[in-house]
Amino acid sequence: MHQAYLLSPLLKVTYQVESIAAYDDNLLVGTRQGHLCMYNLVRTDEKCDVQLMRYNKSFSKKAVQQLEVIPEHNLLLSLTDNLIQVHDLNAINFTTIHQVQKSKGATFFTMNVKKTTSMTGEITSLVRMAVSVKRKVQLYYLKNHEFLPLMDDINLNDIPRSLVWCQEAICVGYRGEYALLQLDGTQTDLFPTSSTRSNEPCIVKVSDSTFALCRETQTVLVNTKGETERNKALRWSEVPVILAWDEPYALGILTDCIEVLTLEPSGLVQTLDELPKVRYIVSAKQGLLYAASISQIWCIQAVDVAKQRKVLVDAKQFQLALKLTQISDESDDEKNEKIHHIQTLLAYDLFHRKQFHESMREFLKLRTDAYDVIRLFPDLLPQAPPGGEAAETVRDLTEKELETSRLALIDYLTEMRHQLQASDTQATINARGNLNEKTTSKSTNQLLQIIDTTLLKCYLQTNDALVAPLLRLNRCHLVEAEKVLKKMGKHNELIILYQTKGQHRRALELLQSEGVVERTVGYLQHLGVDNMGLVLEFADWVLREAPEEGLKIFTEDIAEVEALPRPRILDFLLKSHKAAVIPYLEHVVHTWEDSNPLFHNALIHQYREKVTSDGPAGSEHTRKKLLQFLEGSKQYSPENVLNSFPVDGLLEERAVVLGKIGRHEEALGIYVRALGDVKKAEEYCERLYREEVPGSRKAYVYLTKLILDPASCPLPLPASVLSPKTAQPDLELALQLLEAHAGHTDALEALAVLPDSLPISRIHKFLSVALQKVIEERRGMQLMKGLLYEEHLRCQEMRLALQGQHVLVTELNVCPVCKKRFGNQSALVRYPNGDVVHYSCQEKKN
Repeated sequence: MHQAYLLSPLLKVTYQVESIAAYDDNLLVGTRQGHLCMYNLVRTDEKCDVQLMRYNKSFSKKAVQQLEVIPEHNLLLSLTDNLIQVHDLNAINFTTIHQVQKSKGATFFTMNVKKTTSMTGEITSLVRMAVSVKRKVQLYYLKNHEFLPLMDDINLNDIPRSLVWCQEAICVGYRGEYALLQLDGTQTDLFPTSSTRSNEPCIVKVSDSTFALCRETQTVLVNTKGETERNKALRWSEVPVILAWDEPYALGILTDCIEVLTLEPSGLVQTLDELPKVRYIVSAKQGLLYAASISQIWCIQAVDVAKQRKVLVDAKQFQLALKLTQISDESDDEKNEKIHHIQTLLAYDLFHRKQFHESMREFLKLRTDAYDVIRLFPDLLPQAPPGGEAAETVRDLTEKELETSRLALIDYLTEMRHQLQASDTQATINARGNLNEKTTSKSTNQLLQIIDTTLLKCYLQTNDALVAPLLRLNRCHLVEAEKVLKKMGKHNELIILYQTKGQHRRALELLQSEGVVERTVGYLQHLGVDNMGLVLEFADWVLREAPEEGLKIFTEDIAEVEALPRPRILDFLLKSHKAAVIPYLEHVVHTWEDSNPLFHNALIHQYREKVTSDGPAGSEHTRKKLLQFLEGSKQYSPENVLNSFPVDGLLEERAVVLGKIGRHEEALGIYVRALGDVKKAEEYCERLYREEVPGSRKAYVYLTKLILDPASCPLPLPASVLSPKTAQPDLELALQLLEAHAGHTDALEALAVLPDSLPISRIHKFLSVALQKVIEERRGMQLMKGLLYEEHLRCQEMRLALQGQHVLVTELNVCPVCKKRFGNQSALVRYPNGDVVHYSCQEKKN
């Protein structure tokens, strides 16, 4: 408890007080005898006195039941003889301006002033009044110092005992319950005033949207929607008779005293004693209230905010000190400075009271330096900043409290990091080369490093699943993070740390020591060209341990892998991992479709060596792939490859290579003389003709000559490889071949190789087909010649027709684009539709 208000007796009057009203330093008192007095407050030091300003003994013939002041319009409203009247507040005798005749029979009324600001900054106010007349509520609005009906009367369920108006809702207090009345006539029952129906309702306006309603010894807050604000209540020592609200305090009149309570934090602040039988209490302005009994009036004046604040801060009642500072009349700069200081004290106090989450929320609001907050946790950042003092922290925490403190710190640091990154990004955008901005950015990066390192330690103690994502941000301090990760045995996370900090060798050495093949492969795949030496160095042990898995280092469909220098990889595999060469080359050639002859030649050589080393029994599959590749690939160098093939082995493959360089006669010699397979030789000739290879018509002649004269083979082959099947001439086979392919064979060349003694009847069919082929080709050529000549004549005709057209252009003609006349030196362009324009105007016309 502390002293929030000073109580000063003002008046002991001979008349009976029936009603009071106040504004600024003025007090109006209405008596039971119908008198009206107006006093002015006079302050001397901490004491208060009043001076009678005006007195109207004949204000009313009956008691003045209620008084209200509208200072903005200099009006006084009174309820006398159950009739509402409007008076001139500045007139000596409070001259009556207007009587609300329809309000006859009123028991009380309530006011509502709605202020609005226009686009020009002009402030206007709408004054409305609600009047209780029996079981009805009448609504009025003020216009030209008169109250006019606002809308139709609203019928109630019972006779109201009190009314309070906020926004578009009126809170109605009946004898036993409260209800909320909307201006559209909708009524909502709230709750009873007490468990018994003897208690009168008690309502006071807290803000523009909130009412305070008494229910026995408790006061709750209800908004204009009828919703009760939970966890916000006032508790009195007994049932209050009347309430007054003077932010942040609520004053309640009890039997022989006034209690002063606060809502947040909820509790008793002060008790004002020696106030017998107080019946009325009104607020004149912030920090000034008047209380009255039938014969005595008191002034209740708030203690100076600075004095209250000092007491509250010393008592660690920071929330109340903040509220008082916010409503004080101090300058904005001074007020903000005080608020920041109190909030800082509050944040540290919450921390030491182990309310860690609340404390961190306060630090965030204050944007407290993260260094100072982290220093509250000496085990996370034991070193203090240079020249700094060690912060007082909380010790002897239970395991639960320790975890809670870490979680609260995580929330704080996460939000601080977000704010710092946002501000740093904006600073970078605004900097545009400014040196000072760049310095700020560097400082921000250092702070982010400390924040992330601290977050790492917190995550390791609370939720280590978040460690890896944090490390990937590449903000943690390398040495400090490495130390704590090693201490906790977090090798996977340590590897991530090394990776993000560019310490690839240390990460790979750790992976190698643990023998983690799969993760090493993934790590190496993403190192890229700049770290090619490391890739090859650490790929060595992986390929030895798991060749298939290790080969993925160089063959995975990842951008970094595809960009690696393939010749260097090939050289590495040839030297150290021979078994992986063929799979690598096959991936490069077939999957990546690399057209570099180096890899095609190398693949052929590797196939050849494997076939040679594995022998006929174990190389069937490899030899099949070699033959298919020789036939299908167009990127290898046949001359280069041919030199590596033996003359006494891999003859079919040698024949394919010879065919690639146009040595068809030698290739056919291998098929016929070495392999003894005339069928394959025939297929070879058919493929040449089908692919329209130059000299393909002579291939059948070469084949025929070899069949007729095996000794004419142009390729010297060892006797060991010659086939006995084709060692002797075979005229019938040669004639069959010629007849089957007569249309594909050069007839003259073929006749030259046939024996002179051969009867003409034996080659009758061959000659007929060959002659027909020649005739068809000649006729085709004649037809093509005729068509081309016809096209030539048509083009000549079109040329003559176009040359026959002419356009007459004189100095009187005007260009349709620029609207200028054509001069003698003008370059002109004529369009097919006849338009003529300047050469320089053609683009504009288009």
